[in-house]
Amino acid sequence: MDLFTAIVRGVPLTLGITAASFTLGALLALPLAAGLRARHRAARIPVRLVVDVVRGIPILVWLFLLYFGLSVGAFRLDAVQAAVLTLGGVSAAYLAETYRGAVAAVDRGQWEASRALALPRAAAFATVIAPQAARIALPTATTFALTLLKDSSIPSVIGVTEVAFRTVEQARSTGQGLPAYGVAVALYIVISVPVALLSRYLDHRLRKKVAR
Repeated sequence: MDLFTAIVRGVPLTLGITAASFTLGALLALPLAAGLRARHRAARIPVRLVVDVVRGIPILVWLFLLYFGLSVGAFRLDAVQAAVLTLGGVSAAYLAETYRGAVAAVDRGQWEASRALALPRAAAFATVIAPQAARIALPTATTFALTLLKDSSIPSVIGVTEVAFRTVEQARSTGQGLPAYGVAVALYIVISVPVALLSRYLDHRLRKKVAR
């Protein structure tokens, strides 16, 4: 097997971990964002603490904690499961802030217009505020997906055979470090540039559709 093919074989796992982690994080971020916007401090402060703690501790530490710390007795996470849970949890903390900021960015006049139409608060949020907040949040969330793609290389330290792991493996086994890392750089560029362009396109298009 040639060097290029060996490294490319890690691409599906890199993309799979990124997609699974982002999906998990996007879903978990919803209740966290609701907690960050809670009216009562008793509900808001614990959520704020969780979000800040998760964001404040390096991903590698969380990864080791889940992979080694939770492997007790018969219960064991495999490397890929630990990677997805770690990156998904960290993603949730960051995306919760994205959602919170997006809702806050919707013009207050939209709430006032909803009240003028006698819409219940929940209905106003679901039909008026949330769609506009989604348009604001989507470009930022897409950009975050790029960060997550790069962070998907971190689980290589626990044996996840994605692009970074296979690159190091090939560099060591063949002694061709520069070609191996050159292939890895090229692969990350090929994957990330379209996502970056999509993020810019969404930012340009969707922000025009947010009512002011």
